[in-house]
Amino acid sequence: MSIKVRYFASLKEQLGRAEDDLATVREYTVSQVWSEANPGLDMPDNVLIAVNMAYVDQTAVVKDGDEVAFFPPVTGGER
Repeated sequence: MSIKVRYFASLKEQLGRAEDDLATVREYTVSQVWSEANPGLDMPDNVLIAVNMAYVDQTAVVKDGDEVAFFPPVTGGER
């Protein structure tokens, strides 16, 4: 089983990489994918998550061939 994990914006900067490829023999939840890819690091609060370009929560099940993307929360600026 292979899962592509991608990080965007400040998460990419903080982790020092844009993506990971996880090889596993079982299905994971999104939360478990984060833990496997980033041992010892808690998933940031309010992170946005997409599986195959559809927004999901941390309990979504990830299957073989899926792509999981983590985005930091987006904030607006002054106009």
